[in-house]
Amino acid sequence: TELLSPSKKKPLAEPDQKPSTQKPPVPETFTGREGLGAYTHAPESFPTSRVITYDEDYVTINDLYPKSSIHLLLLPRNPEKHRLHPFEALQDKAFLASIQEEVRKLRLLVSKELQRRYGKFSGKERRREEAMEKALETGKEIDEDSLPSGRDWSKDVISGIHTHPSMTHLHIHVLSIDRHNECMRHRKHYNSFATPFLVDVDDFPLTADDMSRRRKERFHQNDLVCWRCGRNFGNKFARLKQHLEQEFEEWKKE
Repeated sequence: TELLSPSKKKPLAEPDQKPSTQKPPVPETFTGREGLGAYTHAPESFPTSRVITYDEDYVTINDLYPKSSIHLLLLPRNPEKHRLHPFEALQDKAFLASIQEEVRKLRLLVSKELQRRYGKFSGKERRREEAMEKALETGKEIDEDSLPSGRDWSKDVISGIHTHPSMTHLHIHVLSIDRHNECMRHRKHYNSFATPFLVDVDDFPLTADDMSRRRKERFHQNDLVCWRCGRNFGNKFARLKQHLEQEFEEWKKE
């Protein structure tokens, strides 16, 4: 069973009311930079392949243009927050704490999905499974502490907000670290997720000086540096893209 298969959604009608069987129309105004508003407005209008789960506070979706093999967006539904710049919205300590908790849940979900998809390629996972099988064959009680630790997939998940978001509605990225996807098409895409342009929500609240500095930095113009080996490709995105294909295969084997 896929862990990112949509869970059963919660009806928004009152308990003593029958939820409507008709999906409400999505307003035509949710286009371009306003596009994410459609999901927070009426998440039940979208196919389960797009909306993973939702409740009164949050909607989680698969990014329409993913930049990694797994790329989710967390969308707050609070009308007082969802149109604010993240630097401003996340200064609210209570709201920040809620966001951080939701992101932790999604990071766990993504790490489990990574294990499901790529565990069969992982050397660390294989060594642990072989040790368990050997213990079972000998009839000995399995001592978890003596087994190889296996792979910590949580280290392969990144998350955060963009210093200059491309969409109006507040959203938080939660994605696998591989940056391997056909939608990763140019330098700006890559550096949006491989430089401090992506700010981890656990780094908040930011100081005024830090917010000012990050707004001024032109991270998209940074050299293209491989996230895994550190090799610098300058501005040669095509060469980096080819290299990332190789790194993806090696990364799965870790």
